[in-house]
Amino acid sequence: MAWGALVWFGLMASHPGIAHAQFPTAQMGEVVPRDVRETYEKGLKFLATTQTEEGNWEGGHAGPGVTGMAVMTFLASGEDPNFGIYSGNIRRGLRSMLSGQDATTGIFGGNMGHTSMYNHGFAMLAVAEAYGAVDDADLWSGSGGTNGANGVRSLGHSLELAVRGAVTSQKKNRYGGWRYGPDATDADTSVSGAVMVGLLAARNAGIEVPDEAIDRGVAYFKSMTSPSGQVAYAGVGGFGDSIPRTSIGTLVYAISRRKDMSEFKATLGALTNRLEESSNGYLRYGQYYQAQALFQGDVDAWERWNDQLIRELKADQQEDGSFSGSLGKPVDTALALLAMALNFRFLPIYER
Repeated sequence: MAWGALVWFGLMASHPGIAHAQFPTAQMGEVVPRDVRETYEKGLKFLATTQTEEGNWEGGHAGPGVTGMAVMTFLASGEDPNFGIYSGNIRRGLRSMLSGQDATTGIFGGNMGHTSMYNHGFAMLAVAEAYGAVDDADLWSGSGGTNGANGVRSLGHSLELAVRGAVTSQKKNRYGGWRYGPDATDADTSVSGAVMVGLLAARNAGIEVPDEAIDRGVAYFKSMTSPSGQVAYAGVGGFGDSIPRTSIGTLVYAISRRKDMSEFKATLGALTNRLEESSNGYLRYGQYYQAQALFQGDVDAWERWNDQLIRELKADQQEDGSFSGSLGKPVDTALALLAMALNFRFLPIYER
């Protein structure tokens, strides 16, 4: 693990403008708990053995966004992404995503109906996290494949295209957010959160993202946040009670560097006052966002919640290393591991 960490940091340091990952002990001064390492490794083995030859995952929800989530679990583990034991899984996953990206629109999963922009947001996030860490020179080596009419596409080029696709989609949207398809004129906070985090990760990686796009996205979330910190799903009013949506709002405000906003303080307060409650629906999805929101907003609250999360995930893990849920084993396993990955803090998006 230590060797992999050193290689990772060497790669990140060699790319000026790329956000640097942190040592696992940088923030807390503690070693990664044994239960985290063992549970995480079992989950990685499940994902490694169930990846298809084409680089994606099947069973339940699928697509470039799911592939991106799984790729991020390998990137987050601290193994060397170019020569470590999971480097082949990372390369196959990235090739799968890049091969399916529309060369004209830049959209990942543009033909996947109501999951199109979910797929785009999560795939863009994964490419942003891989950019600067995964060596482009070896990405397509020995694959025998090309990527559309433009030939083999680099991670940087793919990420630039993805940002352009997201911004173009937003310009068509009267709310300043995103919905299921790239041409949608309505918006919801779940899809918008996925795309916003992808855009912010791209900016963090050194890709140019227009300030206007971030400002409009934040303004949309502000319009959907109640004074009590509840975040509505879509439309006007109807805030409801959703830990995942409140977490998404908190995370968007935090990594947009808007912690001075009253809406951020409200959403964070709504989370920290309910640390012992589980997400009501889409459990793994909620854990994924709640982990990041608490870590970005209140690290002491995250520490308390994280202890509970580790116990729950250790108990919930299946014999084959997977996690069950409502989205299918590959998705739910990747989301559970990424919720736990804050303990490693290798992904740039997981920095504070």
